[in-house]
Amino acid sequence: MSLRVADAVVVDSGPDHVRGLQDSDNARLHELGYKQELKRDLSMISNFAISFSIVSVLTGLNGLMGTGLNFGGPISYIYGWPIAGTFTMLIGLSMAEICSSYPTSGGLYYWSAKLAGPRWGPFASWITGWFNIVGQWALTTSIDFSLAQLVQVMILLSTGGLNGGGYMISKYVVMALHGVFLLIHAILNSLPISMLSFLGQIGAACNFFVKLTITGCFLMIVIPVVATERASPEFVFTNFNTENQNGINNYFYIFVLGLLMSQYTLTGYDASAYMSEETKDADKNGPQGIVSAIGIAVVAGWVYVVGITFAVRDIPHLLSENNDSGGHAIAQIYYEAFMSRYGSGVGAVICLGIAGLAVFFAGMSSLTSNSRIAYAFSRDGAMPFSSQLQKVNKQDVPINAVWMSALVAFCMALTSLGSLVAFQAMTSIATIGLYVAYAIPVLLRLTLGRKTFTRGRFTLGRYGTIVGWISVLWVALISVLFSLPVSYPITDQTLNYTPVAVGGVLILVVSTWIFSGRHWFKGPIKNIDDSSKEEA
Repeated sequence: MSLRVADAVVVDSGPDHVRGLQDSDNARLHELGYKQELKRDLSMISNFAISFSIVSVLTGLNGLMGTGLNFGGPISYIYGWPIAGTFTMLIGLSMAEICSSYPTSGGLYYWSAKLAGPRWGPFASWITGWFNIVGQWALTTSIDFSLAQLVQVMILLSTGGLNGGGYMISKYVVMALHGVFLLIHAILNSLPISMLSFLGQIGAACNFFVKLTITGCFLMIVIPVVATERASPEFVFTNFNTENQNGINNYFYIFVLGLLMSQYTLTGYDASAYMSEETKDADKNGPQGIVSAIGIAVVAGWVYVVGITFAVRDIPHLLSENNDSGGHAIAQIYYEAFMSRYGSGVGAVICLGIAGLAVFFAGMSSLTSNSRIAYAFSRDGAMPFSSQLQKVNKQDVPINAVWMSALVAFCMALTSLGSLVAFQAMTSIATIGLYVAYAIPVLLRLTLGRKTFTRGRFTLGRYGTIVGWISVLWVALISVLFSLPVSYPITDQTLNYTPVAVGGVLILVVSTWIFSGRHWFKGPIKNIDDSSKEEA
């Protein structure tokens, strides 16, 4: 495939050149109808770091490794990961091409408004924006809640494990930990963007180190040495687990359900688009941030899943709620490896702590992304209390949007106190909700906007159409597959709440449009006048 990023090679990086890039970025933003309110201080590396931190392999595995093992085992994720990764890259390339043309914090909903044209633009923008922001809220909720659950397991194992008298903190303490992590992330996101950029780069480095160094070397080399028993290459690359307690026997069905682990993990890379107004040379660096985050995560993630599978032995035991970790598959793998060799689980707790650090930065970056889309959507008057949420402080940070996003993520997790089964719908909302939002502007680019779309510096050329259609079809397919029942017979405890949750969001969004939004929401609103554009 031939990709082109015009003017990608820059020789002069002195003050005059940097000033020229800022002037160009500001002028382009003015053309799109907005004045520069956020501080443009992110480099390509910083932009990439935020997306890469969110696309955290560790977050997906910590929460959904049990799903992968239960539905298909090694086959479902050893081969499912590159399948999901390939289609995710195609979606990312399609999004990157549009991002290059419209580098604004509005991201997906702004793209939809422009590509749908004046007649359908407001409705397309409304649907895209709300699916996007609800999906982002669900993603932040699931990341920080998985971190709280990881701490729960670390406390259990460090005090002796479930079968050794270990202490299991209650669901209320887990909820409190979730709130504490959100509070810390909100405080960090209230810092100036230059400091947040630095923290984002630390988070990306942490994710990269943990994914490649810890998992690639530690799990693939040290674990087979430490563990007294280990899986064979035949098991790792050919075992297909069809033994589940969910009453599902169809092989294809099992494989599809196992695929959710991979697809959920590969979300959040749209953050690079939301940070466009804070990124230098945004029409090039924003798209590159999207593509780079996906590409590196796909490679690093596959190294992770291959490495950790060499430490998998007894799948039913790893999934049992009666094991020392209480059924947390990843934690049990670490714990058994160290216990078998040293008779102590300290090493496992340390490794889980390192993984938790990467998840922590993923939550921080996810809240950053949340606040930017909330800020942009409020700037165009689409959210309740828009006049307050669009405000920026003296550090050029959308402070009210930051704290509102953290509060919503906390409230969404309250469902876990009633039913973990219902709370697990957050994973599905995050996956399907976000991918629906990804697909809408890509579909509009291929249909209503096919004649009016003007390519930016990052372009797929003649391959844009075929890549776009494959992307849209893949999103349509996974939206159906991930809504299928995950257990039979179907009861209130085994029901797949995905269609209920996603359908509920759709009904709410469409009904609010019909009864309210269509009367006043006109899509993106210019916040500069024509004279200021000409002066710029």
